[in-house]
Amino acid sequence: MPEPSPPPPGRGRPGRPAGVPVSGAGPVADRADGARDAAARGVPLGELVAALDGADVRGPGTEGVRVSGAVLDSRTAGPGDLYAALPGQRAHGADFARTAVGSGAVAVLTDEAGAARLDGGAGLDVPVVVVEDPRSVLGDLAARVHHTGVHRGAAPGPLLLGVTGTNGKTTTAYLLEGALAATGRRTGLVGTVETRVAGEVVASTRTTPESTDLHALLARMARAGVDAAALEVSSHALVLHRVDGVVVDVAGFTNLSQDHLDFHDGMEDYFAAKASLFTPARSRRGVVVVDDEWGRRLAATAGVPVTTVSTVPDAPEGADAGWRARARSADATGTDLELRAADGRRLALRAPLPGAFNVANTALAAVMLLEAGVGPDDVVRGLAAAGSVPGRLEVVEAPADAPAGRRPRVLVDYAHTPDAVAAALVAVRPSTRGRLVVVLGAGGDRDRGKRGPMGAAAARHADVVVVTDDNPRSEDPAAIRAAVLAGATAPLPAADLSTTRPSGAVEVLEVGDRGRALRAALDAAGPDGTVLVAGKGHERGQEVAGVVHPFDDRDEARAALAATGGDEDA
Repeated sequence: MPEPSPPPPGRGRPGRPAGVPVSGAGPVADRADGARDAAARGVPLGELVAALDGADVRGPGTEGVRVSGAVLDSRTAGPGDLYAALPGQRAHGADFARTAVGSGAVAVLTDEAGAARLDGGAGLDVPVVVVEDPRSVLGDLAARVHHTGVHRGAAPGPLLLGVTGTNGKTTTAYLLEGALAATGRRTGLVGTVETRVAGEVVASTRTTPESTDLHALLARMARAGVDAAALEVSSHALVLHRVDGVVVDVAGFTNLSQDHLDFHDGMEDYFAAKASLFTPARSRRGVVVVDDEWGRRLAATAGVPVTTVSTVPDAPEGADAGWRARARSADATGTDLELRAADGRRLALRAPLPGAFNVANTALAAVMLLEAGVGPDDVVRGLAAAGSVPGRLEVVEAPADAPAGRRPRVLVDYAHTPDAVAAALVAVRPSTRGRLVVVLGAGGDRDRGKRGPMGAAAARHADVVVVTDDNPRSEDPAAIRAAVLAGATAPLPAADLSTTRPSGAVEVLEVGDRGRALRAALDAAGPDGTVLVAGKGHERGQEVAGVVHPFDDRDEARAALAATGGDEDA
């Protein structure tokens, strides 16, 4: 679901020039567990302090103190770490500084409020570095400690491909990483579903890690001989300084639609956050999909050189694109497309997932790879072998030992915005023989304004809408469902009669329990129908009243399929 708000503290490279291809795979130099860069070279604390404007050191001096890591969570602190004690929503990281120091942290970075809680460092026996806004300097400090990002110098490091936008970040990042890996490169991936370093999986807790963890990951990738890495870059990460100190070689933009307005002050603010990736401080060059007005605006105002991509057959005025993608044939598993450049170059590609939006994701990935210096033949071959993406129109099959019989097709997708819900339903409608059923909820403690539009999008394109719980978090689940139901049952505005529903009125059901909702959806679909389970995708838990309960839509769907009676004449 959408990027969470920052947790309470204590809990909870200059890129190589465009056109330079990634190198061949190198040997794995280190296999340290977790994201922490245990092999970082120590940097004198005095050198770090000298790089900070207006820093004040309290307690013991900096002489002889060397920093080899940086952490935000006191529980992960170890010998040689700088512990960043930041202000949070419910607590201040300074309250946990003694725990960090007890685990080996050699210095604390905080603000005046944190210093006051620490009584100027009395009793800590380590230097306390005080700055006005510690979060805003942490990325640069982490880059200095780990010799990554803008402070990489001549040290080796991966080529970085960063993807932002509302929908499609995960799919595009997976396509980039999968294509590079398929052509023999050693790769890395940082994103919503998981983080991977040269094939080793590291669990992800948010779309983009905190700057301390991100720079540690980049250092670990360099040690592991990673040639290239794909990064999902969320708007939260851009605003909250999580990608500070990182300059991606190629930045990609998918699209922009309503989401995260619980965090951003309107769509203009949301756009400004995304656009900040396309500035010299954060990228070398960009590739922008110009299918929506936001993409066209970004392409016109970006602070770095931009190549544009379009999938719209009849582009509006001012939407000329450097590359155009045109679907040639489609089936239930994906789309064959042609990518043509304004200068006449052509690539025949395969989008590994159905739907027009995945044509755009595939085209974006292809052009980003070309801009990064990957050869056209490798781009075509790599994307063809990139494979599917967990929780993105992922087909769920009945268990092998389930009784034989015809059952509905079930797909699980992460769609949790109005545009994404509509796009997913439009994508699967052509290959649906019977009724198209969507299981839909909305997350609590997040953008409330999108709940009704999500319900409306579902009702516009599905035959049956089953409204259920997603991650209610601290909110009343019934109130969230009511908002989604209101959108699903409202009359379709006369100005917007677009629909892919063949005929008849939509049927809307309310089933709060998500497991029972899945079973009701299968019953409603019948053996020839399709069930799209939207919202949670790859997630393995459901958060209710502050407790995360084990729940995976894919596992629940398999169990429901196994229990579904089928037509034995299948």
